[in-house]
Amino acid sequence: MERINKLLEYALHIGSFHISVGALLGFLFTLALVWLAGHYLRRAFDRYAATRESNLRPAIYTVSRITYYLFVLIGLLVALSLLGIPISRFAVFAGAIGVGLGFGLQAIFSNFISGLILLFDGSLKVGDFVELESGVTGEVSDINIRATRITTNDNIEILVPNSEFVTGRVVNWTHQEASRRMRISFGVAYGSDKETVKKAALEAAAEVPATLTTEGPRAPKVWLVEFGDSALVFELVVWLTADATKRPMAVKAAYNWALESALARYQLEIPFPQRDLHLRSVFGNSTAEGLALLQQASTGQLKAPVVAATDAPICTQPARNDAADELAADENQMRSTPAT
Repeated sequence: MERINKLLEYALHIGSFHISVGALLGFLFTLALVWLAGHYLRRAFDRYAATRESNLRPAIYTVSRITYYLFVLIGLLVALSLLGIPISRFAVFAGAIGVGLGFGLQAIFSNFISGLILLFDGSLKVGDFVELESGVTGEVSDINIRATRITTNDNIEILVPNSEFVTGRVVNWTHQEASRRMRISFGVAYGSDKETVKKAALEAAAEVPATLTTEGPRAPKVWLVEFGDSALVFELVVWLTADATKRPMAVKAAYNWALESALARYQLEIPFPQRDLHLRSVFGNSTAEGLALLQQASTGQLKAPVVAATDAPICTQPARNDAADELAADENQMRSTPAT
């Protein structure tokens, strides 16, 4: 026992500080205890947030982060006091810390302060779907000390420095209201009946589960927006559900698929650019011989070559709209998930 006491009382000399082995062990034990307690504290907040309504979870997340930071700070001060370093002596390190911030820690300190601003400001919260100036789009999964974790629709996690959210331009698609309006452009041939085009487009919108409603002030609309070179350009304007707002590429693909099917159902032509073609030769023949061949073809005197029939199977089943099926699966999953 005496040997253990002597070992714990053995002093280590670091500059002008004298630190005993016992104090050093107490310091390390306190840090480990603070880390373990902070980990379970965050998990307790996460479990509590899972039982609350979704609109309360961002506030609970902010409280949990601030509580965790304060807990770690207090634990660190207690650990340093056990080490024999009084808090008043921290003034000695203020100059060194300032120099460090000026050289190597400026970016880290800026990201930390930006993270606190994001937590208190409320302009960005976990669960928001954002689009950054750099082109990154995805859902905010976590706001940490240095960076914010963004999860894209392809399940790719991107760490973005917190300062980019404060100093750069950020489009928050779900800041106040989750529902958003999308415009899907499409073209039909000149001479097409506008009412038929509108009917086909509205039917296409009703087939896609991302459409918020088909009635009322937010019902889908069809606008004639441009007289193009080869087509009448329309836009299908639809309000999206909250979940569909976070899937812009899949939503646009689903509407394009449904529009093509609806236009084909009403025999509405989707035009393509047309060009005038001037022939100098036809199949290697000179101008005069080529014109003679064209005249024979127009009068039916030129017989077309016989092409052998193939036994390739013909698909008679209608193709499925994969994007719409994926959106419908997301909607069913949200409905089957118990409200929290």
